[in-house]
Formats: sequence, structure tokens, C-alpha cells
Amino acid sequence: MSALVHAREELLSFCRSLTVDQWQAASQAEGWSVQDVVAHVGSGCHAIFTPAALTILRGTDIERTNDDFVDIRRTRSPAQVLREYEIWSRRIATLARVVIATPVQHISVRLAELGRFPAGLLLTGALVFDHHTHLRFDVAPAVGRELPAPEPTQLAVSIEWMSAVLGNQIRAGGVAGLVAPLTLELRGRGGSTWTIAPSGVRPRTDKATAATIVGQADEFPEWATRRAPWRDRSIELLGDADYAAAILDQVNVV
Repeated sequence: MSALVHAREELLSFCRSLTVDQWQAASQAEGWSVQDVVAHVGSGCHAIFTPAALTILRGTDIERTNDDFVDIRRTRSPAQVLREYEIWSRRIATLARVVIATPVQHISVRLAELGRFPAGLLLTGALVFDHHTHLRFDVAPAVGRELPAPEPTQLAVSIEWMSAVLGNQIRAGGVAGLVAPLTLELRGRGGSTWTIAPSGVRPRTDKATAATIVGQADEFPEWATRRAPWRDRSIELLGDADYAAAILDQVNVV
């Protein structure tokens, strides 16, 4: 919850300082302006409280659904887009606070083709990841703004969500040739260590792995979503480097 509250406040503060031209600037998210990105985050928060939630949860193409939600909002002003985000992000934060305080947080919920997740992680982790990744890698660079180093808890929650998505992708057969476990060691504030195995992704164990991927935690959300090639970031491959590289070439967490 602290990560979600911080991510919300960070995005609101950033958006309130944007000029008219900056709202319309092309973001780093292909085909979306800065305003479109904020509309995407706001529409996702709003949809949870409407029948559109079924479109998100039961769909088979979450990227297409996101595009459709943004298209509906293209005639709105920046003030209207920001207002929708402000209202509904506050309400979803309230909902998340209630859910994670009860056993409901453990209920398995499907999120389109991304698979199933505990309800508590879905309401917090997915939103923190969305805020963190869009603001830092799609919006801020588009308007020439640098942000402070990410808050460690916010980054850690984003990585936890990404590991859950990657685990589902692996179990669904989305990573070919993964026959032996790998260690993913993300260093720095908010970092963590994970085992990537044919059975999915789990926190680090003491068992030996075929190779170790060493990177910086704050770079992981960028290259693991293919916003930048992993070879262009601070990554070191130890052990069977060819095997690790072949797996990394397939990683694409959405």
C-alpha cells in the first residue's frame, strides 16, 4: 500500500506541472501521447468499478483493450483526463487497502492472457508497476524531465509483479528452451534475487543454477518490458552465458 500511495502521489505531482504542449507530446509508448498514457492509467483504475472490468479480466488481448480505453478518451481535455485518474486511483487505493486486510487478498483472479494472480497482488502490484513504468520510461523522457531515484519499495513491488507475470508466461510455454534454472540477481535499492525455472519464477533458493544474470534493479522494468535492449544495460552473465542470453532474448513482461 505504501508503494501504491507513493506512486499515485508521484504521478499526480508530475502531471500537475505539465504544460499544454507537454500533455500532447509523443510519449515513449508507441502511438500514445503523454495524455494518452495518463488516460490509460486512469481508465484502468476506473474500469475496475464498472462492467468494463470483465473486459479486462476475461479478455484475451490486454494491449488491444488498453488501446480501446484510450481511444474513447482522446476527445477529452488534459484536465478531464487527470480528474478521472485522480478520482478513480484514490478509490482503487481504498479498495486495495480493504482487500489486503482480509483473506480475499489470496483469491486467485485471472487477468486476461497474463494468467492468474492473488487479488491483493493484482490490485497493488499491477498498479504500482503500471505507474512506475509508464512515468519513468514513457512519460518523463518524452518531456525531457529527470525524476529522482525510484523509491525502493515502489521498485521492489514492481519487480515482484513482473516476476509473477514472467512466471505465468513461462508456465504457458512462452519461453522456449528453458530447461535448467537461472538466477536473476537484481542489485541496488529495491533489488531482489529470483530463480527462473521451467516451473516459473520464485524467490531465490540455495540450489545451484545453470547461469546467473546480474543486473541493476532500477533498469529491470525498462529492459524486461523491451523498452530497451537488455544488451544495452548493465547486465553481466555468469556461468552458461549463451544459455542465459537465449532466455533473456525472449523476456517481454507486459
